[in-house]
Amino acid sequence: MADISAADVKKLRDKTGAGPMECKNALVSTEGDFAKAEKILKEKGLAALEKRVGRATNEGKIFIKSNADGSQIVLIELVAETDFVAKNPDFIVLGKTIAEKALEKGLSKPTDELHAMVTELATRIRENMGLKRLCLIKAAPNEYLTQYIHGEDKIGVVVKCESDKPEIFNDEEVKSFIFSLALHIAAFNPAAIDRSKVDQSWLKEQEEIFRSQMEKDEKLKGKPENVLNGILQGKVNKYLSEICLLEQGYVKDEKLTVAKAIEECAKKTGAKLAINDYVYYKVGTE
Repeated sequence: MADISAADVKKLRDKTGAGPMECKNALVSTEGDFAKAEKILKEKGLAALEKRVGRATNEGKIFIKSNADGSQIVLIELVAETDFVAKNPDFIVLGKTIAEKALEKGLSKPTDELHAMVTELATRIRENMGLKRLCLIKAAPNEYLTQYIHGEDKIGVVVKCESDKPEIFNDEEVKSFIFSLALHIAAFNPAAIDRSKVDQSWLKEQEEIFRSQMEKDEKLKGKPENVLNGILQGKVNKYLSEICLLEQGYVKDEKLTVAKAIEECAKKTGAKLAINDYVYYKVGTE
């Protein structure tokens, strides 16, 4: 029988994350063969992980990584079962590493290689994890990207703006304003930039909900059809103004819409300024 030292057990624990008795038993059963013992523990870890695959992964963190000139940004959501694991240093290092690798390789969605990195840590920690989302946002020469992470890395936002005079993106006041747009999106999570970007089938469902509510409203009984249609349209318009970014009250001055705030910022520079796109990730949501 091989003589198993405490140092050998510690070395195996550091490599696999398994408990001290599990490491000792694995080394004993393999007569001190470190490689075979590691393989046994990994197989046990994978088996334990397989049992947890169906468990909910509503905790995690958002990670953002940009290249040197800020023209490309990767945004990922890495999830786990518990907030305890989401705060684990190894989990945080993994998220940063995945974001860096995705940026380096120009990846716009998760790959088998990235999923394998997650599985390796999940096997050691023995908790269900997943690389839930990944996107790569690129800026053209006339565009500018800004990023923001909020709430213990639970919400991540990337905003893309464009201008006919891209030199304005060197102006600190303009950059600060665009960053405030990211703050706004993090706070209000708009469904779309404007009405043209709202999914029409989804909007139709909302209209049906409003119509059903109106049919149950005793105050509206007997009203002419044209009056009811007007009320319905008013409800739809109010709803769209609440969910469309450009129509929302600007986070730093609710008397202004976001569209008006952008217009006023652009006016100061003598250039055109517009939001081209944005990405909003919140841990545990779709």
